[in-house]
Amino acid sequence: MALLAVGCGAEEKPKADKPAVTTTSPQQTQAGQAQPSAEDPSEVLAVIRGQKGLELTITSAERDPGGFLTVKGQLKNTSDSAATISSQTSGDETEVMKHGSSLGGATLVDAIGKKRYYVLRDTDGRPLTTTGLSLLSKKSTAAIFLQFPAPPANTTEVSFQLPTFEPATLKLS
Repeated sequence: MALLAVGCGAEEKPKADKPAVTTTSPQQTQAGQAQPSAEDPSEVLAVIRGQKGLELTITSAERDPGGFLTVKGQLKNTSDSAATISSQTSGDETEVMKHGSSLGGATLVDAIGKKRYYVLRDTDGRPLTTTGLSLLSKKSTAAIFLQFPAPPANTTEVSFQLPTFEPATLKLS
């Protein structure tokens, strides 16, 4: 399994044509959730708005003893029509793209440590993230996960970035 961490320079500025991001405190509840999930809906780290009525609610960003960081949440279509998930969310790496639609284009940025962390891949190059997302019917929700190499223990905050969505700051547990 390849662990990829690449240094980066200054923070990137968000593009003006991307949708807005909303960050909420961890204790707020999400009212009107259409489908129950295994995630605790009362803990919301961030709500990120994307294109075509898509909304990503991140409910956890937890380190595990194996040196990984797993991000979990819900991708919801808030519109009154089906929403196509942009192929850009898979990223532009050939190895990831050949395995179909995914959230493999997501990254975490540690601005203080000046590092960017990419979604992990298995030995066949498949991203360790939710795959097969290409269409969400109106008002539907899909559980998502993404696994990254864990930043150092002294890193308590990272910027989560997913193509076609605005970045959001996540507090790590």
